[in-house]
Amino acid sequence: MEDFKQEFLDIFYDNIEREGAEKLLEWLERSDFFTAPASTRHHSCQAGGLCMHSVLVYRRFLRILEGEYGKDWEKKISKESVAVIALLHDVCKVGYYAVDTKNVKDEHGVWQQVPYYRVEDSLPYGHGEKSVYIISSFMKLTRDEAMAINWHMGAFDERAKNSHVLSQVFRNYPISFLFHIADFESTYLDEKI
Repeated sequence: MEDFKQEFLDIFYDNIEREGAEKLLEWLERSDFFTAPASTRHHSCQAGGLCMHSVLVYRRFLRILEGEYGKDWEKKISKESVAVIALLHDVCKVGYYAVDTKNVKDEHGVWQQVPYYRVEDSLPYGHGEKSVYIISSFMKLTRDEAMAINWHMGAFDERAKNSHVLSQVFRNYPISFLFHIADFESTYLDEKI
């Protein structure tokens, strides 16, 4: 997992230069961002999984952008925006998980206490909108960045249920749609539970 942390830091330092970025990175370093899981059971549900997920999504996002727009994809979105969106889309999960134990039978039928992650949301502010809120307290986001981060869950976002808002977002902000695809491709194709 240390390799993913170093890759995250390299991408961050090489691409994100706006005012407030250093303070945001300092906050991430003080938080559990680099040790937290990405989920409790769906993907990257191990220590360091959140950082790993962010890096893998970044890689997917770059491939999708090049596939959609070709070698000139930077005419559509800057390298800085790609890094901001991909690396920071799930900062809402900082302080979100706690380690607990549960009883599970081993292969011999004997009960064992095993550790697992449970949700203990210290700032219940939603998901994508919570990431936008946190990032915005450190640095400004562009409209495309905010929309992509806010709606990265796509139809899995409870706010999108029985609403036309998501189709409006994806139609008006195609980067948001492409990022949603990157997030889900990484989750289901690159990450193991």
